[in-house]
Amino acid sequence: MRITKTLVIALFCIMTAACSWFEDVEKYPDVPEQQLFDEAMTAMDESNYDLAIEKLQLLEARYPFGRFSEQAQLELIYAYFNNYEPEAARASADRFIRLHPNHDNIDYAYYLKGLTAFEQDISWITQYLPIDETQRDPGAALDSFESFATLVNRYPESQYAPDAQKRMVYLKNRLAAYEVHVGRYYIQREAFMAAANRGRYVIENMQETPAVPDALAVMVEAYTHLGQQDLAADAQSVLQANYPDYQYTPIFKGEKTLFDAATFDLFSDNKEPPVTTPVRMGSSAPAPERSLFSRITFGAFDDDENEKRDSQ
Repeated sequence: MRITKTLVIALFCIMTAACSWFEDVEKYPDVPEQQLFDEAMTAMDESNYDLAIEKLQLLEARYPFGRFSEQAQLELIYAYFNNYEPEAARASADRFIRLHPNHDNIDYAYYLKGLTAFEQDISWITQYLPIDETQRDPGAALDSFESFATLVNRYPESQYAPDAQKRMVYLKNRLAAYEVHVGRYYIQREAFMAAANRGRYVIENMQETPAVPDALAVMVEAYTHLGQQDLAADAQSVLQANYPDYQYTPIFKGEKTLFDAATFDLFSDNKEPPVTTPVRMGSSAPAPERSLFSRITFGAFDDDENEKRDSQ
């Protein structure tokens, strides 16, 4: 009885698999490799990336060792990138790099991998709303920088190296600004040692970025609160010698009340002024006060409000 049941189950599984096989054959008949590749390229030219991905995947599955296999894998990365599928694009790029480390076009795979991560954070929200990119998670920016750095270091003669270098400059500036932002956050939370370490990291690793004076200012304030006057004086002397016109507003304002913490400082009289109107270090010149509307909208309409005020 057990043998009969086993045979019935096995027969059922075979019949089910056979049905799926026949269905797959009907849906995807035996198409020559050249025809599949041409159809995929035609779909790519027409920006029909869904169809292109389908054809390229089928080509790779049917002809894994064909003459268009490696090219199809490269084209698949590009199709995923243009179809706004960053995870699939990066996975395909990693797969190609792993399978073909000595391929003539491996620099293109690194470039597409970096480009995918570079544009991963770009969306209609960031394009039309005043969102500071330096305050966002830098994970994608780090991945992009690493891919571009690998491309530039290993293949300096690549046709994609110049563009990768330009993007690396932007990414490095963004990452440096993020470190400064985190350092300022730590100062507000009285984590002064962590803030000083963030500023020092920028100075040691990102010296050519615009965030260097901000990092020095963070170090000055953090070391001052830590009571390390020698280190604070050294950072301030470097800041004054290299950036004599730099303006800075101290970040730490002392202990917050429970009401200020609950309302996110919207109604606090001791709130940090806007970054656009800083005060020179050591100066006590007051910054312009922000209106209640500006605080509620997080400064999104400050430019319009300033224009109205200046015209009056």
